[in-house]
Amino acid sequence: MTSTVPNAVEHTDGQQPPITMFGPDFPYAYDDYLAHPAGIGQIPATEHGTEVAVIGGGLSGVIAAYELMKMGLKPVVYEADQLGGRLRTVGFEGCDEKLNCELGAMRFPPSSTALQHYIDLVGLTTRPFPNPLAEATPSTVVDLKGESHYAVTVDDLPQVYRDVAEAWNKCLEEGADFSDMNRAMRERDVPRIREIWAKLVEKLDNQTFYGFLCDSEAFKSFRHREIFGQVGFGTGGWDTDFPNSILEILRVVYTEADDHHRGIVGGSQQLPLRLWEREPAKIVHWPYGTSLASLHPNGEPRPAVTRLHRTAGNQITVTDANGDIRTYQAAIFTAQSWMLLSKIACDDSLFPIDHWTAIERTHYMESSKLFVPVDRPFWLDKDELTGRDVMSMTLTDRMTRGTYLLDDGPDKPAVICLSYTWCDDSLKWLPLSANERMEVMLKSLGEIYPKVDIRKHIIGNPVTVSWENEPYFMGAFKANLPGHYRYQRRLFTHFMQDRLPADKRGIFLAGDDISWTAGWAEGAVQTALNAVWGVMHHFGGETDATNPGPGDVYDEIAPVELPED
Repeated sequence: MTSTVPNAVEHTDGQQPPITMFGPDFPYAYDDYLAHPAGIGQIPATEHGTEVAVIGGGLSGVIAAYELMKMGLKPVVYEADQLGGRLRTVGFEGCDEKLNCELGAMRFPPSSTALQHYIDLVGLTTRPFPNPLAEATPSTVVDLKGESHYAVTVDDLPQVYRDVAEAWNKCLEEGADFSDMNRAMRERDVPRIREIWAKLVEKLDNQTFYGFLCDSEAFKSFRHREIFGQVGFGTGGWDTDFPNSILEILRVVYTEADDHHRGIVGGSQQLPLRLWEREPAKIVHWPYGTSLASLHPNGEPRPAVTRLHRTAGNQITVTDANGDIRTYQAAIFTAQSWMLLSKIACDDSLFPIDHWTAIERTHYMESSKLFVPVDRPFWLDKDELTGRDVMSMTLTDRMTRGTYLLDDGPDKPAVICLSYTWCDDSLKWLPLSANERMEVMLKSLGEIYPKVDIRKHIIGNPVTVSWENEPYFMGAFKANLPGHYRYQRRLFTHFMQDRLPADKRGIFLAGDDISWTAGWAEGAVQTALNAVWGVMHHFGGETDATNPGPGDVYDEIAPVELPED
C-alpha cells in the first residue's frame, strides 16, 4: 500500500528542505501542506457562509479564522484583550513610536517553517536575534558566583564551559539518539522518526530533565550540572526547566528550536494584525476584498466569552461579556486552556472527562520581562583599557538572569531587556512594580559593570510583564511534567473527532499549549491548521487527493499511545 503521507517538497538545487518543528510526535509536513497549489481543503457549497466561533484572537485563533474564511465559512472571533495574544509588541510612552519591545514571543527559529509561511505571506521581514554567543551578538558576558567572563565565541570562555557543552552533547547522544533523530528529522524520514521516538517516549516519559542529566556519566559532576543550568545552551540557562519532562527538552533540541533565532522587524504582533486585515486573492464564497476585519462589525473581534454550553443538535452556544448569546455548529477554542476552568462557565458536556482531566493537569510556566528605552546602543562603546565592549549580552546567576541588548543602528534609540526570567525566578519579581524591578536590576548589573552608568542613558519609563499575573493567560506557556505525555496526547489529538461520541464533537482545541511544542509560535500555527481540518471535516469537506491534511494521514503518523492502566 502506498503511503499518503506527503513527501518533502523537491528542491531544484538538490538541497533538503529545512528541518521543521513538525515532530517527533506527529511528523506531518505542515509547510508542504500550506505551500501546495491545491490549497488546504474545501467544504460543500451548501455550508458556505456558515458561522464558526473562534475563541481567542492570538496567533492560533487569527490563523484558524483566516483559513476558515478562505474556505467560505464565516469566522466569528472572540477576544478578551487584544489581537495577538502572546505576540504582544508595545511601545514606550513619550518615545519614538518605532521604538518597541516584545513582551511575549520575540525570537523564532528557522525550523518554524509553517510560521514562516505566514510571515512571508504578510510581507514581514526578520533579522538575527542577539542570543548569547550568537553570530549577531557582538559579545556575551557570563557572570556566575561573582566572577565574570567576556566572550565573543564559546572558545573565549574558560575550559569548564566547553566541558559542560561537550557533556551535554554526550548526554544527548548516549541517552536520546540525538544524531540519528536529528538526521531523520532533516530528511523527513517518518518511519525512522517514529521508530526512535516510540522507544524514547516509553523509556523517558517519567523522567525529569534534571534526572536525565544525573543519569548520564557525562554529567556526574554537580558543578557541571550547576553551570549547565545557569548557562545552558542556545538561549541561556535551563535550570528553570529541570523539573519538567525530558521529552519537552528533546523536542526542542531535535528540531533545533533553540538555535539561529530571528526576530520580526517592527514587532511580532504585526503578524496577527496584518492577517486580520489581509484580503486573500484566493477565496471561496466571499467577494474579493473580504478580510477578517470586514467580516466583523467595526473591524473588531467580539468581546470575551463568559459561557460555553451545548444546546440541542450538539451545537455550541457562546455567551460573551456583552451578554450576547449566539449558537454555532462548530467552534475553535484557542485561548489558554485554563480559561475553561476559571474565566469561562462551561458545561461538563463540552469535552469527554479524560480531556477535562488533561486540561486540569496542564502545567504552565511563569515568565517575566522588563525593558527600558535608552538613547543609543552605548554598549558598543569600547573600554579604553581592555578594548572590549563596555556592556554585553549577559547571563548571570543574579536576579536579572538574562539581559538582552537590542538596537537598530549606532545612532538610534535602542532597548535593553534588563531581565528575562522564568518560573521561580519570575515569581521573585511578581510583587514589585516596574520601577522597583528596574532598581533591583540596575543594582545587579552595576555589580557586573561597575564602570557603566546605565541609568544616564534611560530615556523613558520601564515596561514590564509577568505572564502569570495576566488575567487571560495566568502563565507564559505549557511545559509538561513527567508522566504528562498521555494528557498532552489527548489534547493534541482532539481534532480527530470521529473517535468521539456525537455529543462531544464540534468544539476543537488549538493553541500552542495544545501542541507538542508549547512556548513556540509554530505550535500555535500547527494546532490551528489541525482545528481547521477538523472543522472542514465536521462540515463534510475534504482535502485535495494530492495534498492530504493532518487528519487524512493521522492513522499513519498518530502519536505514540502509552497504556492508560
